[in-house]
Amino acid sequence: METIKSSGEIDSLFAHGTRASNARVAILVSPTPPERGPSGRVVVIAGKKIGSAVVRNRARRVLRESVRRIGGPWPGYDVAVIARTRTASEPPEALDKAICDTLLKAGITAC
Repeated sequence: METIKSSGEIDSLFAHGTRASNARVAILVSPTPPERGPSGRVVVIAGKKIGSAVVRNRARRVLRESVRRIGGPWPGYDVAVIARTRTASEPPEALDKAICDTLLKAGITAC
């Protein structure tokens, strides 16, 4: 899975991306810049509001796995998946559904 690593690209995604969210996860979607080619990229973010480092790392792990299970990264899109407080304690099936529903709200119909 190709990831977005630079803070400048993440800042651009926050500034220009389409937002959608629910109680379990928030999503930012933006078309991939043409110079990056047609492949999609994903970044998983868990801020300090989520909890301790252990909880944040678990939230990132379960979100990365959910994105992998539902077919991410999506060609032509840069996607930021942002953990919410409930993310680390949710069952995997619930996270898969939450991410798919949120992606549909944001305009990606690949789920």
